[in-house]
Parts: sequence; C-alpha cells; structure tokens
Amino acid sequence: MTASVRQPHHGRNIKRIREIFGMKQEALAISLGDDWTQRRISLLEQKETIEPEILTQVAKVLGVPEDAIKNFNEEAVMSNIACNFSDNAVAFQFNPLDKIIELYERMIKDKDALIEKLINERK
Repeated sequence: MTASVRQPHHGRNIKRIREIFGMKQEALAISLGDDWTQRRISLLEQKETIEPEILTQVAKVLGVPEDAIKNFNEEAVMSNIACNFSDNAVAFQFNPLDKIIELYERMIKDKDALIEKLINERK
C-alpha cells in the first residue's frame, strides 16, 4: 500500500495563517489594494493552488514567507509549540493588536501618498 502525498491547499493555508494573526478577510482585502474585496479573499481561500504572483502579494501582506503558505502544516505547528514550550516557559506572545496597528499605519501611509499624488496632479 502506497502512502498518498497530500498536496498543500494554498487557499486553506492562507485562511489559517490569516486567522492566526486575527485578521479578517476585509482587512486582508484592504491591505492587498483596490482590486481586492472580501468576496475575492473568500474565493481565494477556496483555491487549492494560487498563482505565484498573488501568493507573493498575500505573503508580503501577511508578513510571512511564501513557503509558509505553500507548506503550512497545522499539525507540525501545534507539535512544535507543544515540544518547545512547557507550562513554565515564557512562550512568544502574539498580540493581534500589533498586526492591526501595523495594518492601519500602512493604510494611513497609502492614503497620505494618494492625497499627495492627487494634489500634485491638480497643480
């Protein structure tokens, strides 16, 4: 009996990573730009294989390497956490607010750049 090799599901992996960061589909869509909507993110998360250029974009916005999306394995992550952190150890602390603040800072920077561009075009 041969073991089947399970192909990674890029969309499902994006969803899992996004959820780990506490990010909503709407926030990811906003971070990806004007061409993106919550609905498009939802459809993206259903795709087994995602085009390399989109995968690059999403990885950059999520702040993870592309390989993290391509090879994400929830069981391996949980096993790693269980093996590396005891009850007495100080585990890394992920604060979703940090990601939200980072997102808003990028949005403000993008908004300011757009306003400056519009002002310069009117001159």
